[in-house]
Amino acid sequence: MTTDRERIVALDKRRVWHPYTAMDEYAKGVDPIVVSRAEGTRLYDADGRSYIDANASWWVAALGHNHPRLIAALERQARANCHSALAGMTHAPAAELAEELCARAPRGAGDGALAHVFFSDDGSTAVEVALKMALQYWAQNGRAERCAFAALEGGFHGETLGASALGGVELFRRPFAPALATCFHAPSPGDPAVSLDEALSALAALFAREAERIACLVVEPIVQGAAGMRIYPPEYLREARALCDKSGVLLVADEVFAGYGRSGPMWACEHAGVAPDLLCTAKGFSGGMLPMAATLASERLYRGFLGDAERAFYYGHSFCGNPLGAAVALEVLRVFDDERVLARAQPKAARIAEAFAALTALPHVARSRAIGMVGALELEGEAGYLARAGWRVYDEARRRGAYLRPLGNVVYVTPPLNIDDADLEELLAIVAESVAAARDPS
Repeated sequence: MTTDRERIVALDKRRVWHPYTAMDEYAKGVDPIVVSRAEGTRLYDADGRSYIDANASWWVAALGHNHPRLIAALERQARANCHSALAGMTHAPAAELAEELCARAPRGAGDGALAHVFFSDDGSTAVEVALKMALQYWAQNGRAERCAFAALEGGFHGETLGASALGGVELFRRPFAPALATCFHAPSPGDPAVSLDEALSALAALFAREAERIACLVVEPIVQGAAGMRIYPPEYLREARALCDKSGVLLVADEVFAGYGRSGPMWACEHAGVAPDLLCTAKGFSGGMLPMAATLASERLYRGFLGDAERAFYYGHSFCGNPLGAAVALEVLRVFDDERVLARAQPKAARIAEAFAALTALPHVARSRAIGMVGALELEGEAGYLARAGWRVYDEARRRGAYLRPLGNVVYVTPPLNIDDADLEELLAIVAESVAAARDPS
């Protein structure tokens, strides 16, 4: 007799096209976890087994799964208004959320303050909004030649064509290269082969050559997620801000991953004490409950769209500012305050750093790093997203009760910020056992 789990897997393999997946390999050989429910730090399979969700389901479940206050906020809003467009109308969740975001944004001086919020659907679209704002700002404010972008090697900023142009992971960018906008890529200060001085000199040289063509520099502040959790010094971000100011280039902070406490403070920009001209947020923004994102813009940039009707930002999504997502995102901020999420995460972050530092004693671990609620290590041997070493660790961790999806040869954890201490200790023990057990015998 076919079980319900077998039925779901059969349907899935026949019809569902999975993200970042070689589908022939998946269809032939992968036995997927079939999630029937999720709660707190754990995913529960259709067979009743639980797994610690070590990456917060691609970094979105910052408060764990199905936080009761977020569920309650969703239920309240669903009874009142599931969706009404922001075209000539508004509603309390969007207006109140925008106010709260601006109040909590990195502090910019004068008209550099982040003072306006444009809502969208996910991290990719939040970045796309920023790119279009930057291009249109310069086009209608006397610098139409500023139509190229700058970003860091190894960076990842999303999947739209605009965001793909920024991408510094060649595997993700290559298929679309002929259709992408011009983007200059500077060496990443998070690359172990690049010193801070070399990275800063290269960025300064790029601006000296091309600043007149560059609309904006887009960076993941302090930590580059998809590149393998590369961490770089705050000094780089401070100098990048200064170079942008000197050259007239807009600075865009892609805080989709690093923001909302993932790197320690609310915003990764706070490590450097800088404020960007545009800030993109998603993932933890809605607590992993609904697709929702926002792009915060400075007062100076906003004013560049005022005047004749043709200067308006003619861009938007059907679900822009969706009341359900806005109500949940607003409740996320209240939970952060009431449950002292950032303060209570500090000792957990220290424990992650300690555990990952200890793993460098293993002979096949090349290096480790940690910041905030991020711990990562690199395994020796083949590097890059398609490297298989991390997947051996994944298999070992799954057998032990953790979902530990790697980035090629990089094994990492990004658990919910409010993970229970007992669950955190169990997760770190599973990581240590799995890394030790997964050493390639060849």
